[in-house]
Amino acid sequence: MTSASVTETVAAPAADVWRVMSNFAGVEPNEMIAGCTTTGEGVGAVRTITLTAGGEIVERLESLDDATMSFSYAIINDSPLPVADYLSTVRISDDGQGGTSVTWSSTFEARGAPEADVIKLIEGVYKGGIARARGKLGL
Repeated sequence: MTSASVTETVAAPAADVWRVMSNFAGVEPNEMIAGCTTTGEGVGAVRTITLTAGGEIVERLESLDDATMSFSYAIINDSPLPVADYLSTVRISDDGQGGTSVTWSSTFEARGAPEADVIKLIEGVYKGGIARARGKLGL
């Protein structure tokens, strides 16, 4: 198994960051994402992310814990990403200085590309997601 992880600080209260990042249906179009649809609510919800380059990533919410501000999701289709057996977890915590620490990590099997390239790709997705959360928070 391979892993990827990004930890960044967001200059906003943890509750605000959690509200934005834990919205499983809140994926918005951007340079890589053409659209997103979600079926169901809470654990077990499934979102389908349509990519601008073509293809879809189908993800299922595996866990959601408001008390610990963490959630996990799995890719459940043969997606265009060069990964298999992908499981990701997002953890949000107060950094004790008025900001928030966001850790986004995953385990997966790299497929069809060198492991180091896949790790770089996945970590880039996480950095982009955290940047978009900052934007939603007006930061």
